[in-house]
Order: sequence, then C-alpha cells, then structure tokens
Amino acid sequence: MITNEHIEKFIAEAHRVGDAGLTVCSSGNISWRVGDKILVSGTGSWVPSLPKEKVSICNLETGEVLNGVKPSMESVFHMGVLKERPDVNVVLHFQSPYATVVACMKETPKDFNVTAEVPCHVGEEIPVIPYYRPGSKELAEAVIAAMKDHNSVLLKKHGQVVCGKDFDQAFERAMFFEMACRIIILTKGEYMTLSKKEIADLETYVLGKKTK
Repeated sequence: MITNEHIEKFIAEAHRVGDAGLTVCSSGNISWRVGDKILVSGTGSWVPSLPKEKVSICNLETGEVLNGVKPSMESVFHMGVLKERPDVNVVLHFQSPYATVVACMKETPKDFNVTAEVPCHVGEEIPVIPYYRPGSKELAEAVIAAMKDHNSVLLKKHGQVVCGKDFDQAFERAMFFEMACRIIILTKGEYMTLSKKEIADLETYVLGKKTK
C-alpha cells in the first residue's frame, strides 16, 4: 500500500537530485518500487521541484496508472529494469551536466575508471547505448537489456541512467558517474584510468570480494 509517507519521501528524493545539480527543469525522471507498485515522476514534471500532484502511482506488473497521473514517457524502461532486477528498487535518469557532455562527444570513452569510486560503486564496465528517441520502444529495450547485468549506463546524446537497492545507493552511483565524466571533460581527454590489476586490488582490499 502506498502511503502519504511514501509519497513525501519520493518527493524529498526528487528534490535531493535537483539540489545536487543532477537535473534541471523537466530533464529527468525517477522511480521507486514499493511492494508491487511503483512511484514515478509524472510526464513533463520538473524533478527538482516535484509536487505531490505530479507523482504517478502504477501497478508494476501491468503498468496500469492507479492515481490518474500519467507517468514519465521513460517509465517503460524504469518498470522494465525493476522487473528484471529484484535486487533493485530505485531507477534514476537525468541529463546531468558532465555525463551529458560526454554522451555528446564524437568519441565516447570506453573506460570510465578514472578513480577508485567508479569500479567500486558505479561499475567497472559502463555500457554506452546508441541514440534512440527519448520515450521510444527501442530506447526502453536497450536500457532494460544493458541494465540486466550493469548498474549504470550512458545514453548517447541523452544522459545517464543508474539503479540501486535504495535511493542512497542509486544517488551515490549517479554522483560518482557524474564525477568521472567531469574528470574526463576537465582533463580534455588527457586522463588515466585504473588498470585491471588495480581494479582487482580494490575488489580485494576495499570491497572484500576476494581474499588472499
């Protein structure tokens, strides 16, 4: 059951990403799984100042709108990712400044591992999805497919999408992804990335995935 407390938290998290400068005006959308329902920012809504009347509540399985508020046109991939990933409850998508600049580069980076935070929190491999019209079936299918095995993706000429078990994890991924893109831009392409050995070392001593 979606309560007023759920809606208030969703709004607070929307304002949080706006306050962080990750999205402006209507250039983004967010979603949150609550049981078998999903809260999604409404179509055309301004996430940084999202009001209660622009929060859409949908049935996750069927996509049926339950409160009369039309969800974002990107809600198809939000729902698709949540269906494919039972470990994920939050999906964030926006045109954050530096990630969007990188998404518009002629030569898109193939390696974003410029600092330890990227492989540890964002993902050692970040898929780059070709440009498809926002809201299109093709874009939704590409995002859903890529995020079956990844937590972050870059959409060419568009922006970033991240997911997480909760708002804090998804927000952290979005911020570190944006940080990596900022480094790539500010170094004018003259940046170094972590080696496979250095990443493996992080997995052993920072993430505790391996033992020696």
